[in-house]
Amino acid sequence: MKRLLPLLFIAAVLPAQAGLFDDEEARKRIDQLRTEVNARLEKLEAASRGQIVLANEIETLKAEVAKLRGQLEVLANEIEATQKRQKDFYVDLDNRLRKLEPQASVEAKPADAKAPTDPAAETRDYEAALGLFKSGRHKDAANAFLNFIKAYPASPFLPSAHYWAGSGHYQLGEYKKAIELFSKLVATWPEDAKAPDALLGEANCQQESGDAKGGRNTLETLVEKYPGSAAAVVAKQRLAPRPPPKKK
Repeated sequence: MKRLLPLLFIAAVLPAQAGLFDDEEARKRIDQLRTEVNARLEKLEAASRGQIVLANEIETLKAEVAKLRGQLEVLANEIEATQKRQKDFYVDLDNRLRKLEPQASVEAKPADAKAPTDPAAETRDYEAALGLFKSGRHKDAANAFLNFIKAYPASPFLPSAHYWAGSGHYQLGEYKKAIELFSKLVATWPEDAKAPDALLGEANCQQESGDAKGGRNTLETLVEKYPGSAAAVVAKQRLAPRPPPKKK
């Protein structure tokens, strides 16, 4: 009987310990699952927040791109307007200089030139031809300037008339006629303000017509004869050796 009591005690205690062991394992498992679920929820929340932030950034970038496009359109319009103003400015400036300095051009006119009979008509016809060129009607402008040259052989506007007539033919792709007019300007009025521009126009015609060597020679002549002119600056840039292409 004494030996049986310990056995009975052990048999009574074991089920209770087994119950405790199962509860602890269950709690551990529940805690583990709770931790895993919380971790997954945190990841989902972080991903959701990241998507929201990304969506906001995308919308912000879209707004910035739209703003930049608008600014580019404005700048493009401003550049186009500026170029047009510059073109009109130089054409008008040439016209005004001819009016302010008629004596200087008269001194450089050919010996066989005759005085104009109607200065008012002379100025009117020159400005009309210049207006045709400014409006892009290059064929009409070239013809108008050629008619002006014939009608007013003693005009102080003759150098400019030759230049704009040559420019009109250049715009039309009639390079031979343009070269004749540019060359005559340089030969007849070498001291005129348009002489360097005429040489540059002649070089352009030669290069456009495939005479690269002749164009280069004309550019070199321009730099040599009129080193301080704006046309010479352009000529020097064209004559400068180009750097070799970068190897990929």
